[in-house]
Amino acid sequence: MLSRATLIALLAALMLLAGCGNQVMLPDLFIVKRSGTIPGARLELLINEGGQVHCDGGPALALSDPQLVKARGIQEELHEPASHHLALPARPGSVLSYYLRNAEGYLRFSDNSAGQSKAMHELQELVLEVGQKVCHKGV
Repeated sequence: MLSRATLIALLAALMLLAGCGNQVMLPDLFIVKRSGTIPGARLELLINEGGQVHCDGGPALALSDPQLVKARGIQEELHEPASHHLALPARPGSVLSYYLRNAEGYLRFSDNSAGQSKAMHELQELVLEVGQKVCHKGV
């Protein structure tokens, strides 16, 4: 026969174990890698549907609501180019390059690539803003 204290400890342990499986994992919107020729250019952001970002593989940090809305819009707009594995070459004088991968595929472009869409410019702005304000990384 188990003592009352042992029984309570066992029940508490079972409740903790039962709770572990209830955590909802939200899908990733995209991962974007920025590289370049200037100090601080290198940055990797993994953004998920729940509004969290991992900066350079670090712990989850919270995006602001406007940042999450912008990220969702970018993901939606880049769905088709990523599914076609779009790669826009850099022109002379390029400073920063971007690689985005999502569930549909990937795309590559540089800060001065010809033929960029509005969403590509928005992605560059989002990476800069999240890098500085959330990740506290330069550039």
